[in-house]
Amino acid sequence: MKFLADMGVSMTTVIALRQLGHDVTHLREQGLICMEDRDIVAKASAEGRIVLTFDLDFGEIMALSKTANPSVILFRMRNQTPKAVTPRLGQVLQECQAHLDQGAFITVEDSGYRLRRLPIR
Repeated sequence: MKFLADMGVSMTTVIALRQLGHDVTHLREQGLICMEDRDIVAKASAEGRIVLTFDLDFGEIMALSKTANPSVILFRMRNQTPKAVTPRLGQVLQECQAHLDQGAFITVEDSGYRLRRLPIR
């Protein structure tokens, strides 16, 4: 799978995904630390990547866009360390790959996750 990691996502999580064979790029690595959220969505869509983020604005952006891509995984966890985030992300990827391939917005929480198919209506 291909991912675009937003600024709040740890490089530790990025490295863990790469070790699993995923194609992951981080905005920091590309010198895009000030990129606007709408531009992140456009970049991810153009590159066929899934957005990884802690930024709540992506829910509104995807709802207003009325598009089926890119898929977004939004983390809303109390513990935002890679030690907590990375295994939860692994679970979501195992259980939701088909949905992510077709367009989904997944909110990952401490006790589980919520999946919405895109476009959000």
